[in-house]
Amino acid sequence: MSIKFRLTLMSFLQFFVWGAWLITVGNYWFATKQWSGEQFGAIFSTLGISSIVMPAITGIIADKFINAEKLYGILHILGGIALLYIPQVDNPTTFYWVIFAAMLCYMPTISLSNSVAYTILKNNDFDVVKVFPPIRVWGTIGFIAAMWLTNLSGNKASANMFYISAISAVLLGIYSFTLPKCPPQKLISENATLAQKLGLDAFKLFGTYKMALFFLFSMFLGAALQLTNMYGDVFLSEFGKMPEYANSIIVKKSTLIMSISQISETVFILAIPFFLKRFGIKQVMLISMFAWVLRFGLFAYGNPADGLWMIIMSCIVYGMAFDFFNISGSLFVETTTDSKIRSSAQGLFMMMSNGFGAFFGGLVSGYVIDEFFTNQGTRDWHNIWLAFAGYALVIAIAFAVMFKHKHDPNAVANVSH
Repeated sequence: MSIKFRLTLMSFLQFFVWGAWLITVGNYWFATKQWSGEQFGAIFSTLGISSIVMPAITGIIADKFINAEKLYGILHILGGIALLYIPQVDNPTTFYWVIFAAMLCYMPTISLSNSVAYTILKNNDFDVVKVFPPIRVWGTIGFIAAMWLTNLSGNKASANMFYISAISAVLLGIYSFTLPKCPPQKLISENATLAQKLGLDAFKLFGTYKMALFFLFSMFLGAALQLTNMYGDVFLSEFGKMPEYANSIIVKKSTLIMSISQISETVFILAIPFFLKRFGIKQVMLISMFAWVLRFGLFAYGNPADGLWMIIMSCIVYGMAFDFFNISGSLFVETTTDSKIRSSAQGLFMMMSNGFGAFFGGLVSGYVIDEFFTNQGTRDWHNIWLAFAGYALVIAIAFAVMFKHKHDPNAVANVSH
């Protein structure tokens, strides 16, 4: 097999493992297990905690002690074993700790898979900037394929989704041991302080008003990033409780409908260079925030009949909402921070959005839905989505008013070439 094909297979499986359960776990939780919304919010907070704690630690281990591809394989095998145990779990507390263990193993593999791919491509004299994006796109295709498999095999609310994920993770773990060697780079200086090794030196960026504001908004918007992943499939499936919608395609194939969101992601990634050049980083981030308002608002008014177009449109808008924020945010960090702490600053951006943001978003959304929008086990989805839309709108307006950033087309052009 060629190097590119082997890395494409790695990328496909990396996100197949996640896609098999991430979007459908809500159906398993609410429909099959009948557990509460507040406890469900805590499940998604494990993604946040793992994103905060693990990437820096595994980065140090791969830099100093062990080949990156071996560490990557070990983490997937351990994560797969944790996922294999989930179907035996019969209470929310144990479920939380087992999924937490699985996420501690899985979340650092996202950045490790990039490191492994970069190293192997460079060692084989490939142009990384040109060759890596088409390889990475297969990760999104893997995520979509797993969603389709889970739904079409009738397992969008069954424990089998975890078996699909676990077996894929263990196979990927074994497969990664066959990849070309990625020995420790030893890029971290022996004299580096613990704070520098863990990437904590970037925290001094909070000392400047503009950066502090940017990271704060990253956290607030990060709280919205996983909400439709958490609740979207459940929302569509629960239309089945209404007789007039019980047999609609939206209910039967809810995961396939949700996968339009991921398909949209791959399209909007291609549109980013045009938008950045035309509007600049701040405007693109604002477009993302208003896209989140639309994403939630369209769900609020959509239904499987005359409102079907709104549900489809919401899924299409997701690509813009998700990609525009993540990529324009990382470009802002790239163009405004000192090169010595740039990778730490990128880590801090991910920590604030996918770490602290996802952590608080998971916990608070679960509590709010349970406390204010659930009556005798029935969730008021119309007002849930409106509340989320209102939250995104407040953030967008505050960001537009408070965050000052002058568009420099040259800075953006230098990074994107």
